[in-house]
Amino acid sequence: MKIAIVILNWNGASLLQRFLPSVLEHSPDTSIYVIDNASTDDSVALLKREFSPVHIIQNTSNLGFAGGYNEGLKAVEADVYCLLNSDVRVTEQWLSPVLELFRSNNEIAIIQPKIRDLKHPEYFEYAGAAGGFIDRLGYPFCRGRIFQALEKDTGQYDDISEIFWATGACMFIKSAVFWELGGFDPDYFAHQEEVDLCWRAKNTGYKVYYTGHSQVYHLGGSTLENSDPRKTFLNFRNSLFSLIKNLRGRSAFPLIVARLVLDGVAALRFLLQFRTMHAWAIFKAHLSFYTRFSKMRKKRKPSDVLSKYYVVTSIVWLHFVHHVKNFNNLVKD
Repeated sequence: MKIAIVILNWNGASLLQRFLPSVLEHSPDTSIYVIDNASTDDSVALLKREFSPVHIIQNTSNLGFAGGYNEGLKAVEADVYCLLNSDVRVTEQWLSPVLELFRSNNEIAIIQPKIRDLKHPEYFEYAGAAGGFIDRLGYPFCRGRIFQALEKDTGQYDDISEIFWATGACMFIKSAVFWELGGFDPDYFAHQEEVDLCWRAKNTGYKVYYTGHSQVYHLGGSTLENSDPRKTFLNFRNSLFSLIKNLRGRSAFPLIVARLVLDGVAALRFLLQFRTMHAWAIFKAHLSFYTRFSKMRKKRKPSDVLSKYYVVTSIVWLHFVHHVKNFNNLVKD
């Protein structure tokens, strides 16, 4: 099974210099690619000068995470793509458990390892922690991370488990499945495109898994910090996109209406915290969703897979009202 490790880069020369050495050291018998999203720094020159084993693919413009990978991966031949953020430090033998898991079950199409926080290594990292889930209203969360509450890694997720979505910070996906699904949705640009991709994979009958036997360390926030209103805009809008595209049955539209109301509550909370730019970002996210509603609705595809996609009805209620901060303390539906 041939793996290609593919890193998307935009003006991240310092990150490449810091994190690529661990990838080269701990990834024998793999091809390593960097897709450059039309950087204006010296990323490409650095790669040519200091990392000659790395294959360089140059996009002609910044296509975001979704479009950047879609375009660049056209030039990569492999059985499995490992989509890896440029700010991830990998560990010795990180690839072996993933390959073993792929070989154990042909229905598994996507895998993520354990993601720990590089700055606080004893904790899980925000982006993917120990595997992703969503609630019935489309809010994403993880084993090991609910909203901003991060769990300490005490071995509680040192398992192999089916999950709902795998983080784009370190996602292994069979190349044939990636292209069967049409890749990432470029309308997302960045953030939550991996949730949508995994949801479409599950609607097609594939499985998404997590293995705690492999782990990497993620710096996080290298493109957009959690405090950036642009990230708030993309997360709220793209989450709504995923609902309209992937929910099945007549309950889809009432759930979307309920979600819109809760988003309004989130905007009010931001206002009360004097974080007006984030409240405005949610308002703009809704406007963007309304203007693209018809386009996204046309992307809905019929599916015979009707398994329950959510773990709990409202992670918002459980976290902010009942103060649940640990995945294992959730009362699952």
